[in-house]
Amino acid sequence: MPLQIAQLAVLFALLSALAPLPFGRRPGASKTLTFLLLGLSGAAAAAAGGLALCSGQVAQKVLPIGLPWLHSHQVLDPLAGFFLFLVGLVTALVACYGPAYVREHEEGPQPLPVLTFFTGLFVAGMYLVILAADAFSFMVAWELMSVASYFLVAYQHQHAENRSAAFIYLLMAQVGGLFILLGYGVLAGFGDGFSFATMAAAPLSSGWASIAFALAFVGFGMKAGLVPLHVWLPQAHPVAPSHISAMMSGVMLKVAVYGFIRFTYDLLGTFDWQWGVLVLVVGSGSALLGVLYALMQNDLKRLLAYSSVENIGIAYMGIGLSMIFASHGRPGLAALGLVAALYHCLNHALFKSLLFLGAGAVLQQSHEHNMEKMGGLIRGMPVTATCFLIGCISISALPPFNGFVSEWLTFQAALQATVLESGIIGSLIPVAAAVLALTGALAVACFVKVFGVVFLGQARSEKALSAREAAPGILFGQGALALLCLLFGIFPTWTVRLIDTIPQGLLGVGLPEATANGWLWLTPIAPETASYGAPMVLLGICLAWLLAYLWLHPRRRRTAVRIAPTWDCGFGPLNSRMQYTATAFAMPIRRIFRPAWPIKEEVLPATVEHPGGRYRLRVGDWAWEKIYLPIGRLLLASARRAALIQGGNIRAYLAYSFFTLIFLLWVIV
Repeated sequence: MPLQIAQLAVLFALLSALAPLPFGRRPGASKTLTFLLLGLSGAAAAAAGGLALCSGQVAQKVLPIGLPWLHSHQVLDPLAGFFLFLVGLVTALVACYGPAYVREHEEGPQPLPVLTFFTGLFVAGMYLVILAADAFSFMVAWELMSVASYFLVAYQHQHAENRSAAFIYLLMAQVGGLFILLGYGVLAGFGDGFSFATMAAAPLSSGWASIAFALAFVGFGMKAGLVPLHVWLPQAHPVAPSHISAMMSGVMLKVAVYGFIRFTYDLLGTFDWQWGVLVLVVGSGSALLGVLYALMQNDLKRLLAYSSVENIGIAYMGIGLSMIFASHGRPGLAALGLVAALYHCLNHALFKSLLFLGAGAVLQQSHEHNMEKMGGLIRGMPVTATCFLIGCISISALPPFNGFVSEWLTFQAALQATVLESGIIGSLIPVAAAVLALTGALAVACFVKVFGVVFLGQARSEKALSAREAAPGILFGQGALALLCLLFGIFPTWTVRLIDTIPQGLLGVGLPEATANGWLWLTPIAPETASYGAPMVLLGICLAWLLAYLWLHPRRRRTAVRIAPTWDCGFGPLNSRMQYTATAFAMPIRRIFRPAWPIKEEVLPATVEHPGGRYRLRVGDWAWEKIYLPIGRLLLASARRAALIQGGNIRAYLAYSFFTLIFLLWVIV
């Protein structure tokens, strides 16, 4: 039954892509139907995934499509069900957000049906990737997801920035897909077929297993956005429509994480400790560098994109810990690391989708991408500001919201490094835990900057001053995600109990102690080791707020409250130039971690327009400047040299053909 519902979700997604066709040039009439079908698709996918996760059963089916000698295999087990639920839930809420948000595109330079068509294909591709149980079906669905999202990034292709970002994204998506295909090729070469079941039974030597793992790690890591394979992400997400950015960052990155877990835990099955160390180190580096790069951004969506690099790194840290413990014969702790990673995938899908949807509302109403031109938006957009604040608290891993739980579980897994006999690994894991702690502190600073500069203070431009609250559909999508961030934060035991079916299937053990003390206390290892009572934390926070309100409320004061203007230090009335800018807020961190970025600072001389001079700051990306730009220059130089053979002389072309034929005959004979 769950698999049939999942197939129905795929059908609804494809129908949402085709819905605009009967309406011709009437985008308004097709918009409602398109997003209705997309919402039904998301609801069906969430229901199917939830049923599979709750039941713990595996549903399989072979469809008579595909190659003549290889039909399409589909499977819905707890792992696939978890990620299907995640994708479906975000899709359903984006469908509520979309109709009001895309209204501005109805009269835009690009036709709206193009956007809705590729949105439906994009969602269907993600569903099919999760359901695929053979390499051929997986790669076809993977390419459908990648190519459809390329057209979504390039939707507003009248801008050169969009075309460049879409090209880089497509190029890296194809390179990543090639690595994944080669990884499957290694498994298929030692197995009896292309289905996942036969690949899992393939007798691999340690060397070939390591090669397959490395190929999958690079391929899926490129789509997930691990450092240094992340450079497409901060370029593609800012230029895509905001509801597409929410799905790309919120769920498409998780599909890549799903693929890596499926390949490593299900198809390879066994781990070398070196694999876990690699995943842990790369995840730690991605988490730290992602938040450092996010702190330096002034473009709101670009900042959120770099923050996704950070959170994917945190998820990979949990996976790395799980693999290390599994390779050392500690399956219980391996299950804890995997549960922490999966919980963080769920949490990131919720709060990052919320933040991107909130950013879309801000951009739509203020028509500004640069945070330096925002400010004071809480006055005109109080609901959006409240939802965005919840997203900021959640992504900063502060209780009682959901981000705290998954990072706390990751810390609990890291603190068990003392059980390992290897002294090197036992000393490496605490370093990774310290990196995670530093990342969490920097994330708090990052989103204090975001919320303070965007929503607080005074408006820095006329557009920000005139911004007003978005349409009800936009507010509903944000409000639902904000509520889910709270619910998954205060009821973690129920969530862990459901996720626990996944390590039981992949590792053979779960976390029975985590929920042994009821819904009130989460005890991942043992009650005497560590426990977290989220409902009690929420109750304590509410009581503290109530006492503070009663103590500080003016009606309870014996002395009268005097209201006076803010002290302005003698400089006259307050204005927007007297408040912190995003650049100034991040300056101390930029000074401390200066080697982390290529920085160019300069003070321009005074001009008539700028009598006080100007300060210019450029913060780059070392991966882009030291890896990808040199590779690009090398390829262009090679292409120019290869072009020299195109002399336009027919005799030269005949000579090329003649000598090529002679060479081939020599090789064959």
